[in-house]
Amino acid sequence: MRIGGGVRAKSAGLLLLAAALLAQVAQAVKREDFKTCDQAAFCQRHRQFAEGVGTGASPYAVVDSSVQLRNHTLTALVQHRDEGVPLQLEVSFLASGIVRVRMQEESPLVPRYDDTQHHVLRGEGSALRYAQAEDLELTSEIVSGAAVHTVRYTGGGSKFSVRMAEQPWVLTYLVDGKPTVQLNTRGLFRFEHLRPKPDDAPEGEWQERFRTWTDSKPRGPESFGMDVGFVGFEHVYGIPEHASPLSLKSTRGKGGYDQPYRLYNLDVFEYEIDNPMALYGSVPLMLAHSADATAGVLWLNAAETWVDVEHAKGGLFGRGTAVDTHWVSEAGVLDVFVLPGPDAPSVFGQYAELVEPTPLPREFALGYHQCRWNYIDTADVLAVSAGLHAHDIPYDVVWLDIEHTDGKRYFTWDAAKFPDPRALQLALARDGHRLVTVVDPHVKRDTAYAVWNEANERGLFVRAADGAANFQGWCWPGDSNWIDCFNPAATAWLSQLYHLDRYNDSTPHLFIWNDMNEPSVFNGPEITMDKDAVHHGAWEHRHVHNINGMMYHKATADGLRTRDAPSLRPFVLSRAYFAGSQRYGAVWTGDNTADWEHLRASVPMVLSNNVAGIHFVGADVGGFFGNPDAALLTRWYQLGIWYPFFRAHAHIDTKRREPWLLGEPYLTLIRDAIRLRYRLLPYLYTLFRSASLTGMPLLRPMWVEFPRETALFAEDAAFMVGSAIMVVPVTDPAESPSVPVSFPPHEIWYDIRTRAAYAGPLKRQFSVGLADTLVYARGGSIVPTRERQRRSSALMRRDPFTLYVYANRAGAASGQLYVDDGESYAYHAGAFIERDLEYAGGRLVSRASTRTIASDAQAAFAESMAAVRVERVVIVGLPTMPAAAIILENGAERTVEISCVGADSAAASECVIRDPAVRIGNDWEIRLD
Repeated sequence: MRIGGGVRAKSAGLLLLAAALLAQVAQAVKREDFKTCDQAAFCQRHRQFAEGVGTGASPYAVVDSSVQLRNHTLTALVQHRDEGVPLQLEVSFLASGIVRVRMQEESPLVPRYDDTQHHVLRGEGSALRYAQAEDLELTSEIVSGAAVHTVRYTGGGSKFSVRMAEQPWVLTYLVDGKPTVQLNTRGLFRFEHLRPKPDDAPEGEWQERFRTWTDSKPRGPESFGMDVGFVGFEHVYGIPEHASPLSLKSTRGKGGYDQPYRLYNLDVFEYEIDNPMALYGSVPLMLAHSADATAGVLWLNAAETWVDVEHAKGGLFGRGTAVDTHWVSEAGVLDVFVLPGPDAPSVFGQYAELVEPTPLPREFALGYHQCRWNYIDTADVLAVSAGLHAHDIPYDVVWLDIEHTDGKRYFTWDAAKFPDPRALQLALARDGHRLVTVVDPHVKRDTAYAVWNEANERGLFVRAADGAANFQGWCWPGDSNWIDCFNPAATAWLSQLYHLDRYNDSTPHLFIWNDMNEPSVFNGPEITMDKDAVHHGAWEHRHVHNINGMMYHKATADGLRTRDAPSLRPFVLSRAYFAGSQRYGAVWTGDNTADWEHLRASVPMVLSNNVAGIHFVGADVGGFFGNPDAALLTRWYQLGIWYPFFRAHAHIDTKRREPWLLGEPYLTLIRDAIRLRYRLLPYLYTLFRSASLTGMPLLRPMWVEFPRETALFAEDAAFMVGSAIMVVPVTDPAESPSVPVSFPPHEIWYDIRTRAAYAGPLKRQFSVGLADTLVYARGGSIVPTRERQRRSSALMRRDPFTLYVYANRAGAASGQLYVDDGESYAYHAGAFIERDLEYAGGRLVSRASTRTIASDAQAAFAESMAAVRVERVVIVGLPTMPAAAIILENGAERTVEISCVGADSAAASECVIRDPAVRIGNDWEIRLD
């Protein structure tokens, strides 16, 4: 059965409802719609408990003689001194040094939700590599009258160990014998064990009201909390998504926030800046960094979670400098991973080991995406495409929002506006462009709508609290139901809807946008689904809320991946996300506003996501709400080209803002910015390759690249793109603002436009006009580009490359180039070219990466790219000017001309080798004579 029949809703009632909903989202955020900690009963209980502890003496202790080390897991029973409910503790040791700490009742009254691990961890948790028993050693001793147990890694010269004190129960992770991460040092561990409902149930434990909604809480209180201390650290990062600084603020005491950071996926339009309120995504990963170490903690829980942060200086609890955090989750099991580092690349790699790294995306997805709510019809889409062509602006994707559908029925088309969607897709594809349509998770309740009918007949919707009726709420179509993506039958059915024989008038050039999948429910508590709604397996929505959006995202990605034979990489954008969402596509920072404050805030938001493993992320260029002036829009493009996901988007009520509508000089400046993005696509794609192997972020806080420079630990105005490029965005509305730039030490930094060189450490102020950008190449880097401008990235597939070599103080540089077909999974079989590029001693050498796989697939791909060459080499910063370049390739030697411009007071030297004609798949050497 094909989806897409023409049922048209024209009733005045639905039109009025749509107008009301549109008015709702056109307003600024209403803080009263969203809870504070005091309005979330479990958060309030734990915060009040923390305020009363004070001394750090925990009421929980290890039960005598319960400690055992079996294989890779230390087990024990932990019990509150006043409660007779033992908790089963499991401390498991992974081979890499990661330690996993799990806790729940030894014999729970009813099972706790424990499937988050299966949805998030590599191989559903079965692929984690645990330590061998012979690589672990347990010793026990009596310290101050209490038992202390220490498990040491003994293999490979490991410096990791874990110490557990019995009374009170405290767990300490040590690196080189020094405490790094501590659990329950402050005594804030508290576990609300499952229990029968008493006759005099306390307020908020078995029923909870928020405004006009009542949460029935049928299982009663089941929350837990614990303090996690990062010893010897002053800065912590991560736990997106929040519109807050990169270095997380204190939420206790003066100078910070008065509320904890909240992790609870919500539709918060026109969100406030510098606020710990929950937003669209939740990644419960926190990193701590100092000049000596980096460590991390993954709090694996999909329920509503709050995190207090307190910067402790002056020896709190006798530990010296530390960042103390307090994590509280409403339900589930305690499941915490300690990532020991000891440096940032190690932590990123350890996290990727747990949840898998970001896979290689479709190459077109790195290009420019043109979007608004809504391009009106086929003629409008083609006119926008023609306008971009006419003004020589490359782009890859044009997007259609909800108005393209037949009455907000997803998987359909408005036949009056888009009479031949297939022809539209094919017309765009002729220039290498793709089309994206939105498919939201709510399904219009309409018996004449095939999608609703099928889902309803098969019982695939989320259920109301009674477990019988479908959960029902309002969203864009009016009365709606929601697909239950925790039901395997529902996700399999949903994935099939994206297949070419189900999605009417779709082609392989069509890709998908999942919006509103927090889920957003306009008439629900906090504009989301009731917590007591029921999912597959009789689990309440409270147990799975934060992974709901990821599960819908996964089903969509699976559908696109399996619609083609052989399978091709999908592209799906999702608004809601969790740890693991990086496996399924891109995300963005949601409904921002067209003002300078949101422009500035986009940098720490994108950086926070990147350090938390969500690499393919961006912000709506220009701001979703409101009308940016020409200067703001220009500056946003100049910054937006560096977001890993680069899309311009706007609300339906905003003025049209395609670049050519601004006139000059703005059109030229925006075109120049977008063209720079396209020139750098080879570098960005190579960074994605690295991320897919190592977990290293694409956009990096300055401290990641300069881990001992304490002045950079809180820096979130400047950032690195990979290791080679530093960007200092201009986010000041002044006509010619003075922008400070700090050049890190031990490096030469080259302005990529002017070749001006700056030797760090150096602090400078730059007066910048609208045409000026502050982008610097790091000495010691080789950056691959493609310089020929085309209409799309697809038309660049066979274009030659240029290599920019930026010499460091030693006259050396290095880099990589990675190329594959940009769409298939053949690279797993070796169908790629990956080159290690090294420049030293006047010699530029290209050698095959050690990751090259000798295979038939590799040979076939190399043959297909045999004609692709390096057409130019640009070497910046040479102290002496060579007279010629000698090329050695395939055993033959030849000499080519080199032209040089010497250094002066304004710029570094530049030498250009024009058309050395070396092939990207070959080993070769260029020697300067």
